[in-house]
Amino acid sequence: MADSQASGLLEQAFAAQLPPYAELHCLTNFSFLRGASHPHELVVQAMSCGYSALAITDECSLAGVVRAHMAVKEIEQERERQQKERDAKAKAAQAAAPLEEAAKSVAAKPADSQQEATRQETTEPATAEQEALKPIPHLIIGSELNLTDDAGEPFCTLIALATNRNGYGNLSELITLARSRADKGSYRLSPSDFTDSLPHLEHLKALPDCVLILVPQRTATLSHTLRCAHWLASFAPQRSWIALELWQTGSDDLQIDALRMISNASGLPLVAAGGVLMHVRSRKPLQDTLTAIGLVTPLSACGHALEANAERHMRTRVRLGKLYPRDTLEETLRIAALCRFSLDELQYEYPEELVPSGESPSSYLRKLVMAGAMERWPKGMDLKRINQIEKELQLIADLKYEKYFLTVQDIVSFARSRNILCQGRGSAANSIVCYCLHVTEIDPVNMNMLIERFISRARNEPPDIDIDFEHQRREEVIQYIYGKYGRHRAALTATLITYHARSALKDVGKALGLEASLIERISKSQQWWDGTDAVAKYLAEAGFAANSHITQNLIRLTKELRNFPRHLSQHVGGFVIAKDRLSRLVPIENATMKDRSVIEWDKDDIDALKLLKVDVLALGMLSAIRRALEFVALRRGLPKFRMQDIPREDRAVYEMCGHADTIGVFQIESRAQQSMLPRLKPNKYYDLVIEVAIVRPGPIQGGMVHPYLRRKQGLEAVDYAKEELRPVLERTLGVPIFQEQVMHLAMVAAKYTGEQADQLRRAMAAWRRSGNLTKHQKDLTDRMSARGYEKEFIDRICKQIEGFGEYGFPESHAASFALLVYLSAWLKRYEPAAFLAGLLNSQPLGFYSPSQLVQDARRHGVQVLPPDVTLSDWESTFEQRGHEGQRISSSETYLRRQQGVLSAQQFRDLSLRRFTVARTIRRAAKQLTARVFQASKTYGARGPAVRIGMHLIKGLSQVAAERIMAARCDAPFTDVDDLTRRAALTRRDLEALAAANALVSIAGHRREAWWAVTAQHAVPRLLRDAPIAETPLALPQATESREIVDDYASIGLTLNRHPLALLRERLARQRFRTAAELAVCRHGTVARACGIVTVRQRPGTANGTVFVSIEDETGSINVIVWPSLVEKQRKVLLGSSLLAVYGVLQRDDGVSTGGDSTGNAADMNQAGKAKRKQKGEVIHLVAHRLEDHSEWLGELATASRDFH
Repeated sequence: MADSQASGLLEQAFAAQLPPYAELHCLTNFSFLRGASHPHELVVQAMSCGYSALAITDECSLAGVVRAHMAVKEIEQERERQQKERDAKAKAAQAAAPLEEAAKSVAAKPADSQQEATRQETTEPATAEQEALKPIPHLIIGSELNLTDDAGEPFCTLIALATNRNGYGNLSELITLARSRADKGSYRLSPSDFTDSLPHLEHLKALPDCVLILVPQRTATLSHTLRCAHWLASFAPQRSWIALELWQTGSDDLQIDALRMISNASGLPLVAAGGVLMHVRSRKPLQDTLTAIGLVTPLSACGHALEANAERHMRTRVRLGKLYPRDTLEETLRIAALCRFSLDELQYEYPEELVPSGESPSSYLRKLVMAGAMERWPKGMDLKRINQIEKELQLIADLKYEKYFLTVQDIVSFARSRNILCQGRGSAANSIVCYCLHVTEIDPVNMNMLIERFISRARNEPPDIDIDFEHQRREEVIQYIYGKYGRHRAALTATLITYHARSALKDVGKALGLEASLIERISKSQQWWDGTDAVAKYLAEAGFAANSHITQNLIRLTKELRNFPRHLSQHVGGFVIAKDRLSRLVPIENATMKDRSVIEWDKDDIDALKLLKVDVLALGMLSAIRRALEFVALRRGLPKFRMQDIPREDRAVYEMCGHADTIGVFQIESRAQQSMLPRLKPNKYYDLVIEVAIVRPGPIQGGMVHPYLRRKQGLEAVDYAKEELRPVLERTLGVPIFQEQVMHLAMVAAKYTGEQADQLRRAMAAWRRSGNLTKHQKDLTDRMSARGYEKEFIDRICKQIEGFGEYGFPESHAASFALLVYLSAWLKRYEPAAFLAGLLNSQPLGFYSPSQLVQDARRHGVQVLPPDVTLSDWESTFEQRGHEGQRISSSETYLRRQQGVLSAQQFRDLSLRRFTVARTIRRAAKQLTARVFQASKTYGARGPAVRIGMHLIKGLSQVAAERIMAARCDAPFTDVDDLTRRAALTRRDLEALAAANALVSIAGHRREAWWAVTAQHAVPRLLRDAPIAETPLALPQATESREIVDDYASIGLTLNRHPLALLRERLARQRFRTAAELAVCRHGTVARACGIVTVRQRPGTANGTVFVSIEDETGSINVIVWPSLVEKQRKVLLGSSLLAVYGVLQRDDGVSTGGDSTGNAADMNQAGKAKRKQKGEVIHLVAHRLEDHSEWLGELATASRDFH
């Protein structure tokens, strides 16, 4: 005990003797390919070393400062929590002291027990006090700026540190100026930017309210450094210093003497700085690797470009005290005392110009909401909705978010005025205000949504509204925002692109000097689920031993480089819009895309600082739905057909979905969703909400899927654990499926406050970050246990929370998506031709390729016609079935519709006289049954034909297609020469048309068209119209297999037979069954199948299982490959285009595990389950062996789509 106390006292005394120090020059890994440590690592290390302050000074960037700021906040919060725990223990000890005294008076303790107790009491507080004595470093915001002269040569390096809010704004604006002058990833600053300035940038002259530190460049001469010091002293003498950075390169004494002389001559004091690139010296190999990657040079050839040693790490104060003069260390504290700015000071407001004169933001928002409410409920609102509107408006006014909602409403109004479909999703669906403003189509009152999920006083954070726009027209919305607010007030948030295993492996391998072919082979073998340890196996195959220097360095460096920032990209659509200059809040830089600007903070950063943003996102299905609705209006003879005109809760739509006939349907087209649909058997809208959300990591990992399905099928009794949870879980049969339910459950079962429940939600939603869920789970467990909940139920809830920790899917999000699921499913069921044309005209999008969409439409009775230069437009169009080339016109369909309405009225009049009511009802019921259970192959049998547009022809531009269409309006084309001359087509355009067989009507089949195109050559203008007499050349038509190959190469699909139809005879000889044959096989049948691989998936929740979809001429087959076979036949599984599968058929349409609460359901339903397994619609082929038959395809071999 005495020894530990003495050592503790000595450590405290020694720490008191160490010189205080503030690090003023520190680069994080957001100085891309320079810094070798994360911001939080630097903050933790600075605290460990006892630094008084830490300046984050990334090169011309403020990208890493928010992460450092949050690291400091987390340390402060953890320290407060520990202090509260210590205080609670102290109070408990004081309360227990009288009892201990009483116990001592009754029986004396043994001496050794007393000593042990005394030692524990004294050492534990001592350890806690030592931890509490470590200062949390004050965070200084700054940046390193490398200036160049007019000739582009290096001039000097400055560190700029913000002293207050104005200084921060000036620094941010200067970085924006520097970044705006150069392409993405670079910047340009010159000395004149500090001494001279443009009229509108007068406030940036000399960078006021910032400390400036000159960092002498090691390659510069003394005279040049002295000139730079005099230049700096000429405009900022009272707030400028010269940095003394000593890295033990053998010339530290000379450096000190030289800089002392320059300091005396210029009048600028010296200050110690570390030029930190890494938090610990062990990161030196990684820092060297980053340098080599940046120089695109192997490490062995980098020479003096690498740091001489590892001194540019955070050194201890003992070491700093020995290296630096005492006065330079003390000067760091003086500068730190000047820099008191904190990111907490940032305040942010949305634009005000949307509010008309004479109105306040609150009154104008109320006026818009009430006008929208009248449109939503023209017959009046009930009391519940009125109260909800008043509650939300009051909450928005209290939190002063009116201008945010008005901004969102203005963007949505613009889109709707341009007939651009849009749909708010995510937490916006919880708001009735958003519903009234037409931001979302989900009525939260009907869905019983939690407004607290969207906005609440307890959360004290801004709402987050996501709006999906048509992906092909979203650019119009983006340019409207830029045009209305200007690029100085509006910009996209950034997305941080980090190193993943494969990219890290490539760059590290190049830096280590490995052969390019070896690096390519290893990186291609590396799958996303492989750990870095798998690299050793690939290197062993290449001849490198596991303990070799190359293998060990490659693995270690790849591990360290993973999750390091690579560069900042633009967010898909997250807009930040400011009242004034946005550049005074955060630096803005040019994006790679034209007409884009990006702030330097990503979504996590602006969430941490509670800044407001609007997500202007792109959703391809909205484009497809709008185009499909236009085709529906055309076919039905209507002036327009809107989403609101689609009838809801149609039984035939749900029947189609229940059979997993959902190729192309939004969100439920994947293998996992199609396997779930026959089990779930949706028959109402809320079933689709659950379908969208249930095949997600949260419900799967939480073990919620099977209990829900069993309860829905009546195989298990609905149980709410306690009656108080019935309102929370009733709509999901007692099984929590959504984030909101977990929040609500915590508030009811564990008596969480709104703020505590939201902290739990935030932890669940942080699936992209390494959020800590353990403490929330423990607290929830303790509280629910104390209130009498069973441990099994609590454990299930905690498991689901872990699932949400990977991927959180809220109910509001699912509700918004489910609406689009129903709309797209209705179009597929009743208007398959319009659905196909809409999907094709909206390419590229979706889970499926145009080839799969066309095949599925043809299986549903839709006639699809090939592209033809004399008939096709740029986009796909409708033609009358059986009358090729005859377009459907709106005037004709309108006339037919009017005639149909008149005939129907006459029939009804006749029916009323001749038929009884009972017969009429029976007739209607019979028609309804026929419609609901109509064979899928007849869905499109009576509809129009779809002519494929020229936009699918690879290599043909839209401009050329429009010239063809314009020339075609004057007169039909007679031959290729006529087409070339009148449409002014190039050889490239003609070759694209010939390859797609689009010249068949004027030049014959594909080979003859190629011959005609080849004969085209430039002729003098005088002879251009002269007739050419030439005997036509008859060429034989290509074989069917050749035609299919050319079809896929030119338009990505074929209207000929499926490639496997050509191989069916060969496959049949080897007893391979088709998808149609497998569909009628019994459960447990040993079977073999062969098909083209279309999709490979390895979900994170599948524990290593890989799911493969293979396709033949009759449909798709879902294959399950267990982990043992994945490892055994990895090369075949991941590399084959034509995959043969030998295995056992597995089929069911329900849940085959578990029973009801009484435990006898398994006995009661055994026969029923066995019967269902013989005819179940969920069919999988469980693989026992795989073979690669890709060579059979020859040129038809295609790449699959691999999903994670």
